[in-house]
Amino acid sequence: MGDLKTTVKVGISDQNIVMPPKRIRTSGLGSCVGIVIYDLPKKIAGLAHIMLPDSKLSRQKKLNHFKYADTAIPILIEKLFINGARRNYLQAKLAGGAQMFQFSDTNVMRIGERNITAVQTILKDLNIPVVAADVGGSKGRTIEFDPSTGLLKIRTVRKKEFYI
Repeated sequence: MGDLKTTVKVGISDQNIVMPPKRIRTSGLGSCVGIVIYDLPKKIAGLAHIMLPDSKLSRQKKLNHFKYADTAIPILIEKLFINGARRNYLQAKLAGGAQMFQFSDTNVMRIGERNITAVQTILKDLNIPVVAADVGGSKGRTIEFDPSTGLLKIRTVRKKEFYI
């Protein structure tokens, strides 16, 4: 997907920010949502690989704040601000949130759908427009964002790569 020397990898329940010539990538987006928030004129972007919608549902004493939509997104935005991004220029692109397994009870889990809703709600509350998304379905995704162009490359099993 890109030259490994210039691609920063983000793992599950993690996040990072990049500026050109670097790109940023995450793999294994099943029910997880990959959210890219960026300031295109400043050519800075952050990517969070969100696993669950809400940290308040956790029973863990020590939280991984990058794991949850409600805690990861504000942290990512703060990192972007510290590195020169401007609030009025921020926009977002989303991918993931698939329903990876079929259950006889359609209400069981629905983690992907809940992740998508949580991310969209938080971004709306923060006045950050979602300018493109490839969410839902039943297939996992790998995504890579280039902050110099604002293009998000999406690779899905048995589908051609495409950009949003």
